[in-house]
Amino acid sequence: MKKNQNLTLVLKGILKENPTLVLVLGTCPTLATTTNVVGAFGMGIAALAVLVCSNMLVSLLRRLIPDAVRIPCYIVIIAGFVTVVEMLVHAYFPALYEMLGVYLALITVNCIILGRAEMFAGKNGVVASAFDGLGMGLGFTLALTVIATVREVLGNASFAGITIPFLEPYKLGFIVKAPGGMMVYGLMIALTYAVTSGRAPLKKSFACQGCPSAATCRTGACCEGKEA
Repeated sequence: MKKNQNLTLVLKGILKENPTLVLVLGTCPTLATTTNVVGAFGMGIAALAVLVCSNMLVSLLRRLIPDAVRIPCYIVIIAGFVTVVEMLVHAYFPALYEMLGVYLALITVNCIILGRAEMFAGKNGVVASAFDGLGMGLGFTLALTVIATVREVLGNASFAGITIPFLEPYKLGFIVKAPGGMMVYGLMIALTYAVTSGRAPLKKSFACQGCPSAATCRTGACCEGKEA
């Protein structure tokens, strides 16, 4: 049974609750790093590593972290793993490090990673949290890689930096610009919506519980499924 539950967690993150295409989180790195397949894949793997490690440590320490300071503690944990990943990429993949630039360090404040720490790892065991991080990380990596493939092939007539000669006369330069990125991203969200027959169910706990701004929310209507 445990194996089935862990597999479900992984598959859920890949498609049904894909963080990028269904939950629409991590939009900034999605648009910024998907002009090149290598950069997009590298960003996805870096985020995956941070997701799995931070989820596990947050889950391990969840009973020791005071509720009042859990968000700052989560950020410190995530920042620690991001620093390690950033140093490793800088040391062993300098070209990728230069390609990702500031977006590698900004994994620290990626909504996907902080969101999973708050909504899942802080409430579940270490093993389940690791699989949740793995699923969400794979979903993020897959989404970035697919979007980058479309943008690079159509916009630059290349794949992973390798030129595709027969596409050279037909390349659409605007695809690798911001408007093209938004268009491709929107089409991918629509395609995912069609494949999954709608977005992931929004649970009450996912909507407001634990949100630091919940107390100042106008009506809390989002929790009850009402209009604000």
